[in-house]
Amino acid sequence: MSTVTVYTTTRCPYCVMLKNFLEDQNIPFREINVEGNLEIMNQIVAKTGQMGVPQTEVNGKWVVGYDPNNIMLALRN
Repeated sequence: MSTVTVYTTTRCPYCVMLKNFLEDQNIPFREINVEGNLEIMNQIVAKTGQMGVPQTEVNGKWVVGYDPNNIMLALRN
């Protein structure tokens, strides 16, 4: 079973697009809103080197931004 975690903020349109994509594909995911949580934001930057959202962790692999193709590839691998 794949594990998908999406890191978001409240006002991010790409986060909404990504969550809608996952729901449309019937891919279960956990959302973590990093807005106002400096500790989680710093952990993500340390892991990915990126500050933007959305960031998606799929089975330990990171996909930065709204990138449905790479999310689907990560789910297959």
